[in-house]
Amino acid sequence: MTKSASSTELEVQVGSMPLSLDKELLATKSAKVAALLKENSNADLYYLLHDIPADSETFDLVARFCHGCAVQMSTENIVPLICLSFYLGMDENHCNNNLLSKAVTFFEQTVLPSWNEIIKALRSSEKSLQQTMQIGLFDACLQAMIAKASDNPRHLGEPIIVSTDKGDDSDRPNAKRRLFALDWQEDLTTLSLQLYEPIIYTMKQHEIPPTYISASIYRYAKKWIFHCNNGRETMSIYKRKSQRNVIETLEKLLPHGRELLPCTLLFEMLRCAINLEASSVCRKGFEIRIGKQLDQAKVKDLLILPQGYAKEVQYDIECIRRILKVFYSNYNSSNASGFISVAELIEEFLAEVACDMDLMIDSFISLAKMSMAAALGTKRNSDRIYRAIDIYFEKHAYLTEKEKEQVCKALDFRKMSPEACEHAAKNERLPVRAVVQVLFMAQLQMRETLARTAYYDDKSEKEEKEEDEVRMEMEKMSIKVVGFLITKQK
Repeated sequence: MTKSASSTELEVQVGSMPLSLDKELLATKSAKVAALLKENSNADLYYLLHDIPADSETFDLVARFCHGCAVQMSTENIVPLICLSFYLGMDENHCNNNLLSKAVTFFEQTVLPSWNEIIKALRSSEKSLQQTMQIGLFDACLQAMIAKASDNPRHLGEPIIVSTDKGDDSDRPNAKRRLFALDWQEDLTTLSLQLYEPIIYTMKQHEIPPTYISASIYRYAKKWIFHCNNGRETMSIYKRKSQRNVIETLEKLLPHGRELLPCTLLFEMLRCAINLEASSVCRKGFEIRIGKQLDQAKVKDLLILPQGYAKEVQYDIECIRRILKVFYSNYNSSNASGFISVAELIEEFLAEVACDMDLMIDSFISLAKMSMAAALGTKRNSDRIYRAIDIYFEKHAYLTEKEKEQVCKALDFRKMSPEACEHAAKNERLPVRAVVQVLFMAQLQMRETLARTAYYDDKSEKEEKEEDEVRMEMEKMSIKVVGFLITKQK
């Protein structure tokens, strides 16, 4: 409709565009306008209707209806049309066969029976979201979606595989299930957070399988945060605040439970929360979920930057410590393999970061102690930790003898294998005190071996030969100690 100066026409402001409509025609269909015309002049009406909750296209549909023209209703325009006709009071109490009843009928018959149409209709409601909530349209959509998801949760998308193979890429849907997947459908993740949050929250209450809900939440994060986050420095304050709100909301929605999402994806969400400076409650929530399935993590997952990190700080050691604490507090003795997996994980992580030229000595010591603690109760030797320390010394040749001694305090020499002890005895990168400890422990091991053989009176020729070899090794070790000390003094 165009602007007109006619006294029979009513001029209204729709958004930033002034539009006009025959006031008598509108009053026959709109209870609101009819009531206003009885009490106000045209000038007053302009101000009373200046903020109509609709766009020009929706208002044009109302104008066509008032003029007796056909109204082309669609999934994309039906929600704004219902909102506007409700606002104007275009119901059956004011006029038979009015616009509101026609629009609601279309909504019930065309939109609500279809998952795809519901999603498209909800997307079109973004500009009139408050009204959509108030008049019950959103609730009607929500109940229909719950019923459909309860019948077939794949409406939310396929679950994400949690693979026990650490070399496998777990961020993919189940291939077998895709053979029976639905035809192409509208995705919940295309909705704004204001719509997505109450939908997922209600689905959790109605016990939709958490694997489907968790997969949808991860995909939402991927779409609205990971894909549009091009760099921490260039992000605007508004965008940063918006994404922080998204990740904090998703953490609240994410179900608790083991193996709902691959550990790698949970770490990805945790890193996002850290980078966006999300609340401590949000970060702790991700840490707890990770801790419950830490035995599925990869070394690269542990490379976490701390919040507000500086260049000289590479790894959030305290975060890893908290995750480990969660794992051990939830540890089940029947899952011995998981206990060993975590010990191996921390050892591999220690070796990985040992190559970092910028890794500070205090950080490495903390990680080494953490690795030793993880290995307690697994009957594992200390060879991998020793190897990581050796790598660290090799990459940090500037360390003093005293600093090296501090690092070696994290190593349990009693748990080193004979092969590792032999290597350490010849290792010039180790501090003198560490080498002495290695050789001393090797001698103790030999003495224990001799003591065990003393219990047997009838010794075969082979056993006597082995005992002689042990004595000879002890003598060689003593000579190595003295020789090593003399070399270091020079």
